[in-house]
Amino acid sequence: MASLQSVTVDQVRLILTEIIEALESPDYAPKLDEAKEAAGNEMLKMMQIVFPMVVQIEMETIKRHGFINSREGIVQFTQLVREMERADTEVARLHSQVRAHYLPPVSISSTVDTSL
Repeated sequence: MASLQSVTVDQVRLILTEIIEALESPDYAPKLDEAKEAAGNEMLKMMQIVFPMVVQIEMETIKRHGFINSREGIVQFTQLVREMERADTEVARLHSQVRAHYLPPVSISSTVDTSL
């Protein structure tokens, strides 16, 4: 990729869509499900087991679009997505779908204990 400034919103949408398709593909989905099951609902285990798998899949996808196949490339791509998701709801939606693969669901209690 010549320059991060030349990356369009449509390109980022396409890349995020490809990442989601890869995460949900028969090649990766069973492995991710197994990793998630091993991690349970523990955030630390999720970050140790599942997150690296998701990042590896993201790296494989973004390198096909000209990003560097390294930690630097994934950082650049993630920064680009974070900037674009502020202005584009579709990028934000797709990015949240990717994050849902490595962030455990959070349940928020609607009752507040005020007995303290």
